[in-house]
Amino acid sequence: MVRFLIQTKNGKEYKIIFSKQASKDKKSLKSAGLDKKAIEILVLMSKDPFIYPPSYEPLVGEYKGLYSRRINRQHRIVYKVNEKRKEIYIIRMWTHYENIIYY
Repeated sequence: MVRFLIQTKNGKEYKIIFSKQASKDKKSLKSAGLDKKAIEILVLMSKDPFIYPPSYEPLVGEYKGLYSRRINRQHRIVYKVNEKRKEIYIIRMWTHYENIIYY
């Protein structure tokens, strides 16, 4: 699952780990001009994955245990948090809950 990490400076922040699919989603975000918005959200999340604003939404049903943050009206950052390891797993960044595969 590990593809890229956002490095933390002081060890108090969460480590962000991108799935293979989320890494591919970066290209789509960039071509749509949404990459800067996604980066802003990811930087805030690295400090606290449950920080508000921007709002987050716990997912339900088959996606229980995952969270979502809005990049724009259509696309979401879908992620899972491991509090014990202080890690955030970014599962998708170019979707509205379609084709979400996680472990």
